[in-house]
Amino acid sequence: MVIYGVSFDMVGKQPIVLLKTRDGNKFLPIWIGHPEAAAILMKLQGANTPRPMTHDLISEVLSELEVTCARVAVTELRENTFYAEVTLQLNGREIPIDSRPSDALALAVRTGAPIFAAEDVISESAIEFEHEVEDTEEVVEKFKDFLDNVTPEDFASDD
Repeated sequence: MVIYGVSFDMVGKQPIVLLKTRDGNKFLPIWIGHPEAAAILMKLQGANTPRPMTHDLISEVLSELEVTCARVAVTELRENTFYAEVTLQLNGREIPIDSRPSDALALAVRTGAPIFAAEDVISESAIEFEHEVEDTEEVVEKFKDFLDNVTPEDFASDD
């Protein structure tokens, strides 16, 4: 998956990160906090802060310890809450670390780690556009229309 952008829901002004499948037209919206949205946006826009932010610090610590962030993954959606995992690699060993999706994504944009989402999360929660979307403006407009009417409860499982 790739980070397609960060937007705000029209009702509560809550930040939403929008992930897109690399192949296809599926978009996965994940509601996140304002600090994490700022951390993701700053890095995506190439902005720097005078002092390291928390995700910059974690990235630098990993680098200094010669630990790589192998990947991040949105692993599940349970009771309207997304869960994620950061997989670190140390001396050929993979170490899974529980994470909030927002923190995992903020780390991924700093380390260049690939982003994944579990198939069941995509099938449950992704929005699919009917035709191939090339125009960013078109996606943004469709996504804004979607945000005008969606609530986190719309992603509740019927289990």
